[in-house]
Order: sequence, then structure tokens, then C-alpha cells
Amino acid sequence: MRAFVRKLGEVMITLGLVLLLFVSYQLWWTNVLADRAASQAANAITDSWKASLKDPPAELTKQPPEGTGFALMTIPRLGSDVEGEPVIQGVSLEVLAEGIGHYPGTAMPGQVGNFATAAHRATHGEPLRYVDQLQVGDNVYVQTQGYWYTYKLVRTQIVSPADTWSISPQPFDVPLASNRLLTLTTCNPRWASYERWIWWGTLSSKQPRTQGPPRMVVNG
Repeated sequence: MRAFVRKLGEVMITLGLVLLLFVSYQLWWTNVLADRAASQAANAITDSWKASLKDPPAELTKQPPEGTGFALMTIPRLGSDVEGEPVIQGVSLEVLAEGIGHYPGTAMPGQVGNFATAAHRATHGEPLRYVDQLQVGDNVYVQTQGYWYTYKLVRTQIVSPADTWSISPQPFDVPLASNRLLTLTTCNPRWASYERWIWWGTLSSKQPRTQGPPRMVVNG
């Protein structure tokens, strides 16, 4: 019996260490890997723009291939969590481990319709971990090869994962002030996934990238 108890204790200690390593991986190491991947993706996007910086600005209208980075997003309210964060086509786990995903088939930045995006709230970079701190009136800046787009957040709601209407071109019966929308989606609660926290914004302005970033981006 004494030998059995000793062996059982050793097994429990081993299982505890394995569990601790797994939790550490999920809570810390996935963020390290995601931050590296996001930095590489952002650099790849900006490098692809350099040759065309002086070209006449063009708007994105075609859907890029899955896994392709095509924009950078900045949300001043969220600080460094979303500061030049890459926006990548697709919403697979692989894509969301590199940055902010774009729902295929929804509008491209600045276009009529709903530019719908998704990002993690916990682990894997967790760019939207402080989604609960966003406020109506906050600006979201989206930089593409040709333009800076400024969206202003106007509405928020917690919905079911089945509520796909939230990323539709017209999510509401009552029209919003603009027919060019931005949607941010993430999990709710933070450590679960049985709900979705949604923020909607409307396009308030745009300017050619050759003019530099909007003043609020420069001034923080």
C-alpha cells in the first residue's frame, strides 16, 4: 500500500507538471509566437507597398487569396495591442494566430458593405483582449496600399455564434449613417467561446496613404 501511494503521488506530480506546461504554453508561449508572426506579416505587407508608394492611389476591390495580408489596423483605445496589426484574408485558426482575420466575401476596406473582421481575445496574440474597453465614438484606422480609412465605432452587441447577420452588408433594420461598415468580432467571455462580442463602425473619412497617416494616429 505504501508503495502504491508513493507511485500514485509521483503520477499526480507528473500530471500536474504536464498541465502546468500546457497552461503556460496556452497563456504565454502562443502569444510570443503570434506576436512574432504578426510582426513578420506586417513587415511583408509594408514591404509589398514600397514600390508603389508614389503610384496613384488605388482602392482594394478584389478579394485576396486566403492567408494573404493586405492591410494594417490601428485602434488607439487598445494601445499596442492593435497598432499596425496585420489584416489577413480568412478567419481560420492559422490566420488568427498571425493577426486580424477578414471574413471572405465581406466588403474590402472603404467599400460599400461590411468590412467584417475577427480576432482572438485570449491567447494567440489576443489583439482584442480589451474589447470591453472600447467606446462609442472610438476611431479604428485601416491602412491599405492606397489609403488610410477612418471608421468610427457606433454600436456594440453580444450575440450568439450562430448570428451571422452581424457581418452581413446591412446588419440592422434601421439604416446606419453610412453604408460602408466595419465589424470587429471576438469571443465572449474572454476565456470561452459560446458568445461573440461585436462592434460596428461606419466610415467617417479616407485619405491617400501618400499624405501620411491621419493626425490622430500621429498624435496617439
